[in-house]
Amino acid sequence: MFDVVIIGAGVTGCSVARFLSRYELAVCVLESGEDVCSGTSKANSAIVHAGFDARPGTAKARFNVAGSRMMEELAGKLSFSYRRNGSMVVSFEEAGRPALVDLRERGKKNGVEGLRIIDGAEARHLEPALSKDVKYALVAPTGAIVCPFELTCALAENAATNGVEFRFLSRVRGIERTDGGFAVDIAGADGATDRLECRYIVNAAGVYADTIHNMVGDEEQHIHITPRKGDYLLMDKEVGELVSHTIFQLPGAYGKGVLVTPTVHGNLMAGPTATDVEDREQTATTAAELSDEAERAGRSVPGLPVRYTITSFSGLRAHRDDGDDDFLVGERKDVPGFFDAAGIESPGLSAAPAIGVFLAQSIARASGAGVKSDWIAVRRGIVRPSELSYEDRVALIEREPSYGNVICRCEGITEGEILDAIHRTPGAVSMDGVKRRVRAGMGRCQGGFCTPRLIELLSRELGIPETSVCKNRPGSELLVCGLEERGASEVMA
Repeated sequence: MFDVVIIGAGVTGCSVARFLSRYELAVCVLESGEDVCSGTSKANSAIVHAGFDARPGTAKARFNVAGSRMMEELAGKLSFSYRRNGSMVVSFEEAGRPALVDLRERGKKNGVEGLRIIDGAEARHLEPALSKDVKYALVAPTGAIVCPFELTCALAENAATNGVEFRFLSRVRGIERTDGGFAVDIAGADGATDRLECRYIVNAAGVYADTIHNMVGDEEQHIHITPRKGDYLLMDKEVGELVSHTIFQLPGAYGKGVLVTPTVHGNLMAGPTATDVEDREQTATTAAELSDEAERAGRSVPGLPVRYTITSFSGLRAHRDDGDDDFLVGERKDVPGFFDAAGIESPGLSAAPAIGVFLAQSIARASGAGVKSDWIAVRRGIVRPSELSYEDRVALIEREPSYGNVICRCEGITEGEILDAIHRTPGAVSMDGVKRRVRAGMGRCQGGFCTPRLIELLSRELGIPETSVCKNRPGSELLVCGLEERGASEVMA
């Protein structure tokens, strides 16, 4: 019996969990993947939006601005990468200036600070790589970039430190209303079933949030989500300083358009495309979409160095198409005790901290739960030897020799960092889990050199055969025989 069951361990679900952990409540997070950050949260623009795009008075506007204001302090407390680099919306036509004025005024109504419109010459002074065709730009100094993986993992770890339980590979199959609240039926990857009882439910299931929402309540209150696929190009750190701001184009019917942005880790990124799909697991990129994306991004930054692309990837946004494209956040009137965080597409990453606070406070009020006297508000980050001074690095290696053993050459990631990632709670249990926590395999070679060693370390530390080490969830095993049975080079070939 739990007080609260949160469905979904993406950035929104983990934010709700972290802020709920302040209260005297028994909380469980259910996730169908093998780890946190396995869905929408793992593949997005990594942007903390300033908040000028959402319509005033909407939940998107409210939570975007509030979440953006929280992010820097949260980064300090939870030790994840964040940088306020500012954003810029460019117009290529003189006729686009009124639209930029509308965005500026909309932003002011939303409470966004420091917005200003500049001409093309000043824009190119700030960003020399911008197109000569840029006539005007809206500058938002409060725009920022963040690492979505670190953010989500940090929220989850802090929640777990404060008593929240995480259950992975647990897909919700049904929800029933009971006298005391709800009964949640779950199925594991091995087919085993279980039933949890709780007083409150938080639906943070991403592209499946409509499925969860529609399991209970009045049929006329049902919602529908269409996955909107976005492809991205990630370029090498060699070109990571081409722009310093996040460069948007004037928004269109499918969102904020293709952007060009630096990342907090020094790469350059372009994207996303916007293609509505039916398959909620369809994250394959296509050559046509990537080519179109590069062409459109190149309009903002001519000569965009796509030849330096080290990987492409795709993510799904949970777009509501039931007549309302706003976030659905709060307690349902037809199902008391059931709280939605549904339709969380862009600017969902920016809004997540504020949504977490709002839902946690709402449930605390409804339950009468008190605040814990021993709540821990901070999280110890993973030690990065590459960020230490020479003297501190030497001292660390003397204490823990594993930090002197470099596993990922491209990113300079050591065995000590990987072991830390595995043994945290919740810790990495897959190749992707390690990659998202410490970036092993995210560099120029995309795991070409470090994959065999990562398999060995996961096998050793988790106590499982090398043939059971997965890229992500069960079914994605990388090997058909152990590395000791054949040479690593043969196996990888």
